[in-house]
Amino acid sequence: MERILNKRNIDSVIRDYELSIADIELGSNITGIKLFQHIKRNTVGFGPYPHVTLFEAANRIMTDLVILKGIKWLLNNSQFPFKEYRVEYGNENKNEHDIIAERTGKCLIGEAFNVAPSFFHGKKSTSLKKLRKSKVASDYTIIIANKDAVKDNYIPKPTKDEYFLFMDIETGDGRLFSAISK
Repeated sequence: MERILNKRNIDSVIRDYELSIADIELGSNITGIKLFQHIKRNTVGFGPYPHVTLFEAANRIMTDLVILKGIKWLLNNSQFPFKEYRVEYGNENKNEHDIIAERTGKCLIGEAFNVAPSFFHGKKSTSLKKLRKSKVASDYTIIIANKDAVKDNYIPKPTKDEYFLFMDIETGDGRLFSAISK
């Protein structure tokens, strides 16, 4: 998968990614214990994560979609001076952060996730702590999360140069919050 995302390639990267997951299915007439065993034990067999279970693939894919749709939103709507973003997908751990952008002496670092509402505040806290203690000198930090992890009236409290972007992974709509927008 392409790891450097910009206006020239973002649409094709998203299209190819969505095509790679289009045929993943659960199977028919699986219920009860067999359903949960299937989700937690059987590997997907294809798509971007063929060697992991459906449960793990779902976690990775949903975060990947937050990253892809979030970067597209940033490229088209944000005030950041970056023309491209370097990203990590799934469970990669090669870079210190999920998202890094650099241009003209400025740097952005970010974390991304897709969680159920019950896990949002814990994941947000962990991500903020990681960004605030980062060894990468940055001018901006961002957390990109799924929009449905929070209620529509939720307003985060970022500090100076921190941003929160909540993405609808189906429509591509996003809501960006900064210390200025409070």
